Amino acid sequence: MEADEKYMWLALDLARQGMGRTSPNPMVGAVIVKDGEILGTGYHQKAGTHHAEIYALNVAGERAQGATLYVTLEPCAHFGRTPPCTEKIIQAGLKRVVISMVDPNPLVSGSGVAALKEAGIKVKEGVLEDKAQKLNEIFLKYITTGVPFTISKSAMSMDGKIATKKGFSRWITSEKSREFSHQLRNQVDAIMVGIGTVLTDNPRLTTRLEGEDMKNPVRVIVDTNGRLPLESRVVRQSNSDTKTIIATTQMAPYDKLKALSNLGVEIYQAESKDNKVDLKALLKYLGDKEITSLLIEGGSTLNYALLKEELIDKALFFIAPKLIGGSKAPTPVGGEGIDFLDEAWEIQDITVKYLGKDILLTGYLDKRG
Repeated sequence: MEADEKYMWLALDLARQGMGRTSPNPMVGAVIVKDGEILGTGYHQKAGTHHAEIYALNVAGERAQGATLYVTLEPCAHFGRTPPCTEKIIQAGLKRVVISMVDPNPLVSGSGVAALKEAGIKVKEGVLEDKAQKLNEIFLKYITTGVPFTISKSAMSMDGKIATKKGFSRWITSEKSREFSHQLRNQVDAIMVGIGTVLTDNPRLTTRLEGEDMKNPVRVIVDTNGRLPLESRVVRQSNSDTKTIIATTQMAPYDKLKALSNLGVEIYQAESKDNKVDLKALLKYLGDKEITSLLIEGGSTLNYALLKEELIDKALFFIAPKLIGGSKAPTPVGGEGIDFLDEAWEIQDITVKYLGKDILLTGYLDKRG
């Protein structure tokens, strides 16, 4: 393997250690190498803390003089939550910087590379670029559009049912699949369901994993008419560590919203669209709050509404080796559906993963527009 790719793979592995913790920043890893010896490594751990390059430079110290820096994302050249990394790189006397991908952030894009070249540092771009882009697919979507990267998750039987005709859904999939789902919750900024899911299951929508390094996503409840019960778990367990947002409309009773607000629930009330919550406006609102990733665990109604608006980026389907049957048993995507097959939404870049007896299919929505 070419040396540049070898060390960039290491930088990518380091970057991955920050998964779910760097939002609204990207995951970044850095490696400093001189004469085949690794002098320092680092990764961005959390927004507001040092960037990956600074961690690596601090480890390498004066030995960084004349070395090569491998970094998965273009170093910043502006003041944000932290000072510019390019200044530190130049001061350290590095002779070469290898970058996987240019930062799509308009505040950075190309300016970091330009600053390094102006200082006489050799720069190589595009090493394992596709891998870096895949790793930071959430950041790429958010920084270029201002709205969260959306991930739709559904658990179903082999015949495509998410519950029995009487509404029983626990548990269709295996314990391994459920653990994987909680790992997803641990990585995203927010989780969204419709009011129907809350009324039927009264879920907590929290992350339940072993270990201390665990976080709960912001919980978003789509509730057009303000039916969210005051005694529901997402309301009673709403606090600074586990925040709840209700997305509603003017059709929700004022007294009900006031009571929810008094219990710590954040209210997002906007103009309705077709007598329902305007989902595009909701995603823009969440993006303005620096929510970069959104896991959708709604039922068939919410799934179809998001699909219809072209608001799903990635889809995960957990398939259990069970048959449920029943024409009235719900499927992952409900709504009015389509009339002709050429109107179907296409899924691309599909991957397959086995979780015990279950199969996980992951793919990306091919947007029509």
